[in-house]
Amino acid sequence: MSAAAVAAAALGVLPADAVPHGDARATVDRLYQEAERATEAYNKAEEQAGSLRRQIGQAQDRIARQQGRVNGLRDALGALAGAQYRSGGLDPSLALLFSDSPDAYLDRATTLDRIGAQQAVRLRGLQSALRELAQERTETAGKFAALEKSRTAVAQHKKAVERKLAAARRLLNSLPVAERAAYERASRSAGDVPDLRGGAVALDGRAAAAVAAARSALGHPYVWGANGPAGFDCSGLMQWSYAHAGIGLPRTSQQQRYAGRHVPLSEARPGDLVVYRNDASHVAMYVGNGMVIHAPHPGAAVRYDPVGMMPVSSVTRP
Repeated sequence: MSAAAVAAAALGVLPADAVPHGDARATVDRLYQEAERATEAYNKAEEQAGSLRRQIGQAQDRIARQQGRVNGLRDALGALAGAQYRSGGLDPSLALLFSDSPDAYLDRATTLDRIGAQQAVRLRGLQSALRELAQERTETAGKFAALEKSRTAVAQHKKAVERKLAAARRLLNSLPVAERAAYERASRSAGDVPDLRGGAVALDGRAAAAVAAARSALGHPYVWGANGPAGFDCSGLMQWSYAHAGIGLPRTSQQQRYAGRHVPLSEARPGDLVVYRNDASHVAMYVGNGMVIHAPHPGAAVRYDPVGMMPVSSVTRP
């Protein structure tokens, strides 16, 4: 979902007192689902911004090295020109050696006949270095523009998430105490739990390490945009857990959907990633016996839930 679409959806949230209590729980679920989509969009935008920042830093290092090369070539050409001057006067054409446009100089074949071979070689080196430097600066300027655009997208997604979550909390607070407590205890969906054989399957070392890490996070709070260790969103918990197994998962649930081999739900094993909804906006880890561990939504800690708590779209084995 684009930042503009998410922001537009956020503007459509009804005031808490405009929603009948009978519909409030369904509305809270919808708001959490929309916030989850916006959170994954935020994660993606933040990841892109981080990548651009690293690229810009690397480009700035290359520019500095290339500028050093240009300066060295200019110094060498200056030494040659000084030697020529001391031996009988500076050829007027050598003044072009110190311009910012050696291209124009080299493009004149008649001019090339008036300088020595060593000077021509070094001038060509300067020409090439200046071209590479100009190209690197142009590309880096483009990365800076992309970074600014990505920062804007991050801010828009963050605002959309915060509005969705605030609206959901207002609705929850408007419910009668007993109904609100029932909601907090319940899973978000009451889907049937398939008869899975995952609990009896011997795990390889990586899957076992990932499951152990996810279990160690039980009880930690849901924090949108977080990937541990103090708090997690859904994809952040998966990324953090598999990092303990030495496997680098991508940041978002949409990317994690393709971070391995797809297997049928009936063949799920502990450690498999269970991706929910057609838009892959939620992800959990299968742990056997028809259960998953996941970071559900704000206000709910990392916990176990039935694998069928909401529509499963795919199962991925990293």
